[in-house]
Amino acid sequence: MPNVIEITDFSAPELDVYARLTEAQLLNRFEPAKGMFIAESPKVIHRALDGGCEPVSMLMERKDIDGSAAEILARCPEIPVYTADEDLLCKLTGYHLTRGVLCAMRRPKLPTVEEICVKANRIVILENVQNPTNVGAIFRSAAALGMDAVLLTPGCSNPLYRRSARVSMGTVFQIPWTFTGQWPEEGMQQFRSLGFKTAAMALSDNSVSIDDPALMAEEKLAILMGSEGDGLTDSTIAACDYTVKIPMYHGVDSLNVAAASAVAFWQLRKK
Repeated sequence: MPNVIEITDFSAPELDVYARLTEAQLLNRFEPAKGMFIAESPKVIHRALDGGCEPVSMLMERKDIDGSAAEILARCPEIPVYTADEDLLCKLTGYHLTRGVLCAMRRPKLPTVEEICVKANRIVILENVQNPTNVGAIFRSAAALGMDAVLLTPGCSNPLYRRSARVSMGTVFQIPWTFTGQWPEEGMQQFRSLGFKTAAMALSDNSVSIDDPALMAEEKLAILMGSEGDGLTDSTIAACDYTVKIPMYHGVDSLNVAAASAVAFWQLRKK
């Protein structure tokens, strides 16, 4: 039987994680071991559980207890399940639970870059991609289109932010990822020492096409993608082995980073 708790007191501290803590507070940079995140929707929660994440509590409408959340509750029957009518939950969280179920989970310990890359042939490196929606969409494309891992520089949005995890459809729990160290000097040197050739996705006069035979034949390739507004930094592009462009038509000069990622991952996957 699920441990259902009717919400009667909005100020209860156990509800802070859903109602009063920001994403930055949930991240808990000063005490990472105490960090948490919110998984939203049954599909995302299932994938988080499959990925070994530890649930702490859930928040849902009464109708979901025997409905869309029933299988989730069967997997973790001991954790508290806070519930109320839709209007009351909207007042608590500030938004309608359009996907029905929220689950507070502990943040898993991230692997090292070496642990992620040891068996990888195709990795993605995101430099300062700050929009959570773009991060989530890139993860979904990376998982679907044959990438082995995603690495993020310290300036990127965290993949476990609620919106990123939801947009990714839970693939942030299916594909290995972690943050790089100091970027770009030490980070680029580290990937080079791990045997990767680096390909900067950037518009440049000396770019090679994304279907360049030498590029596609690389045994171990890191695909670098930059921020939404400025793209990759000049120093990062200069440090890469290739500068790569996606051919454009009808006068279009570029694609959104999430759209470009899907094209790049499909073309450059290991065949």
